[in-house]
Amino acid sequence: MSDTNASSSNPVRSNERPGRPVRPVGDTVQQHIKTAVHKELIKRVDLDKLAEIQETRGAQLQFFNVIQSLVNEQGVPLSATERDKLTQEVVDEVFGLGPLEPLLKDDTISDILVNTYNSIYVERRGVLEKTTLTFQDNRHLMHTIDKIVSAVGRRVDESSPMVDARLPDGSRVNVIIPPLAVDGPILSIRRFGSSPLGAADLLRNHALTPPMLEFLSGCVKARLNIVISGGTGSGKTTLLNTLSSYISERERIVTIEDSAELQLRQEHVVRLETRPPNVEGKGAIKQRELVINALRMRPDRVVLGEVRGEETLDMLQAMNTGHDGSLTTIHSNTPRDALARLETMAMMGEVRIAEKAIRAQIAAAVHIIVQASRMSDGTRRITHITELTGAFSDVISMQDIFLFEKKGIGPNGKVRGRFYATGIVPKCADKLQAAGIPIPIGLADHSFEI
Repeated sequence: MSDTNASSSNPVRSNERPGRPVRPVGDTVQQHIKTAVHKELIKRVDLDKLAEIQETRGAQLQFFNVIQSLVNEQGVPLSATERDKLTQEVVDEVFGLGPLEPLLKDDTISDILVNTYNSIYVERRGVLEKTTLTFQDNRHLMHTIDKIVSAVGRRVDESSPMVDARLPDGSRVNVIIPPLAVDGPILSIRRFGSSPLGAADLLRNHALTPPMLEFLSGCVKARLNIVISGGTGSGKTTLLNTLSSYISERERIVTIEDSAELQLRQEHVVRLETRPPNVEGKGAIKQRELVINALRMRPDRVVLGEVRGEETLDMLQAMNTGHDGSLTTIHSNTPRDALARLETMAMMGEVRIAEKAIRAQIAAAVHIIVQASRMSDGTRRITHITELTGAFSDVISMQDIFLFEKKGIGPNGKVRGRFYATGIVPKCADKLQAAGIPIPIGLADHSFEI
């Protein structure tokens, strides 16, 4: 980088002549300038030292000045605003994820959806909107995708055109490329942020009420097995993070995920992640193998990011053999649907077990199902807190403890409704009291309208 130090300390300003107005430069010209600067940068800077450059703020500012000098050398009239914008774009390209960097810095964005290189949507507060940002072409988009997946030891190519990955802040990434994606590479980012939502945030957003949270936290502390059910984007992972915060610091927690995204705050946490097959199609490690291995690691709690296959049976057996207090999520629309999915997935393995036996295992293993839903206005609500009470005549018996009743849409477009307790005394009340956790006061009379 010694070749450019002089220019960085005395940037060229030949294109800023007094008295001559600077006209805006078109997007095509700016793209050519950016490409030329990038190529020149590669010639002059030792790329092996780029990682060291971004370690300190001072080094970043120095690098910023170097790029500004290279922009000035292009001889194209640019306003100060255009020059700063171009410089920042080159910095984002070198150190970050290019056009996605400003979106990743925006805390109001929960989803970034790249449909093709020239079509990027974001979700803010539950509402989708199209941005003006684009990639240069499919090759540029693929370069950014390779940056993301290679950082977590994954790969994506024609032989493996789908991949799940994560960003350093824990955000979930899904990629699918041609030939499966007809129009070009598709990139989806579900953001969680470096500071995930906590209990106070859920209460402030009216995702649930204080008595509901008190009941659920008591269930976690009393080591009841909880399944969080919901559709895509309903807040399952956020709720799982929140409930896991009530696990004691003195317990050993083992988490198992396809792509590590849980952000547990406890110190004694062991994180396990599945592994996809290698180039030869071998070496894959599935969730089921990790669940089996986790049981040999002396866990106090097993937290499974999501059950979606044959590992369900092993998870149920773990819950039934002394590993109480386990937490997991599942994709389904209602608590009853969640039971049906658990039953179906438990039968996916090679071991053939009678349906009646599987239902009995589910009824004995799972204590509470929490149903999360995304409302039409983009808000998330806990619509059911349901308790399993046993299996009778081949049917799993359930009872609702808390419910959310939707009442319509308000003048501001927000969903109106009511949280309320059904008045049923939970069967698990004895377990809560045995653990020294009182049932929330006024449980039977609880009602809260939004």
